[in-house]
Amino acid sequence: MRSSPFSHPLQSDPLLQRLQSKAFAYFQYETNPANGLVSDKTAPDWPCSIAATGLALSAYPVAVERGLISHAAALKRVLTTLRFFRDSPHGPQPDATGCRGFYYHFLHMQTGRRAWQCELSTVDSAFLFAGMLTAAEYFSDDTAEQKEIRDIARALYERADWTWAQAADGTVVHGWRPESGFIPHCWHGYDEALLLYVLALGSPTHALPPSAYEAWTRSYEWKHCYDLDYLYAGPLFIHQLSHAWIDFRGIQDAFMRGKGIDYFENSRRATQVQQRYALDNPLGFKGYGANCWGITASDGPGPATLKVDGVERTFYDYQGRGAPFGIDDGTLAPWAVVASLPFAPEIVLPTVHHFIHTLQLHDHHPYGFKASFNQSYVDAPGTAPDGWVSPYFFGLNLGPILLMVENHRTGLPWQLMHGCRYIVDGLRRAGFSGGWLGADGHPR
Repeated sequence: MRSSPFSHPLQSDPLLQRLQSKAFAYFQYETNPANGLVSDKTAPDWPCSIAATGLALSAYPVAVERGLISHAAALKRVLTTLRFFRDSPHGPQPDATGCRGFYYHFLHMQTGRRAWQCELSTVDSAFLFAGMLTAAEYFSDDTAEQKEIRDIARALYERADWTWAQAADGTVVHGWRPESGFIPHCWHGYDEALLLYVLALGSPTHALPPSAYEAWTRSYEWKHCYDLDYLYAGPLFIHQLSHAWIDFRGIQDAFMRGKGIDYFENSRRATQVQQRYALDNPLGFKGYGANCWGITASDGPGPATLKVDGVERTFYDYQGRGAPFGIDDGTLAPWAVVASLPFAPEIVLPTVHHFIHTLQLHDHHPYGFKASFNQSYVDAPGTAPDGWVSPYFFGLNLGPILLMVENHRTGLPWQLMHGCRYIVDGLRRAGFSGGWLGADGHPR
């Protein structure tokens, strides 16, 4: 296994193993064994998230290699999940599981049918497909069950009609509802859709043209923050999620070639900006500092307005928080810090140490880190004197912990995707070359 050159007391295998073990426990116990669907969060009667299910499919190979689940048990879970999506109702009816190859954002845990009249989600489907393809690369033996995993995963990915989901300006729409049609929003600007566009361009059946990727990158914002120049996105998760699967080290598209960096370096800078913003702490929130940061889309203590130390503060519930611009109400997300481990271990590890040992946010919880906490939210009914901690765990938070810690330790998720021809083709068609792709856009 690859070892990190960085030395820190928290760099020990037992600590990293504990982070991964706690995170994987969510997928062990918050999954319906009859269909493989994973609950979005630990709230009563809450539906499945297809993104969390995709993360589970990606997590099983890591869990096998880390001794957290047997190979046979992981294979069974993966096969159960893939068979469900293959056999589930698919079409324009409003209570189906999916349509046109995509799936609804939330599904009923038991029936697997659409929940809450939610949207057919292109980006959450992309996370689901990424999980399917990860499992297909890992279960590569010549057995009937493993061959079935590969066949189903590839068939379901190839069924997605990306051309149907393309908007008039060339970008991809957020989603569709049978009651009202396409959502009037498209994937513009740097965001978690980086993975989506790579998968859309890599399809052998319904591929988008390279011009779709160019249309997306035209809305990028390059900013200068705290003496760092980088491709801006406020919520930290945007700089992480696509990296859970794709190894962007050393590979560049036209935009990054023009800037002289790659997306991995960009995420390192975004991580550093987060820490520098916390040191600056322009709004004066409690706890912020060199070892206490991490602003992203997250659960929150609001909605509420409280007077804290003589200052009237507005607190929000689930919001797309961001730094240095965007919503900041004092809410921090430990998982988002852990997911930056491959980019900047020198600032991530001390912060994780602070979260675990000083703030006691990890070890006494069954799944490790809860979604978020806020040390400035005090004096509200039922709030502890040291602030608010989310009552929930989210699959979308814990999956990146497992995968990004593994990418830091061994690079296993990245190595699996190096072998996925759909990812490679999508990157090549998006104009990526260099690094592990080679100068001509083909893997070395």
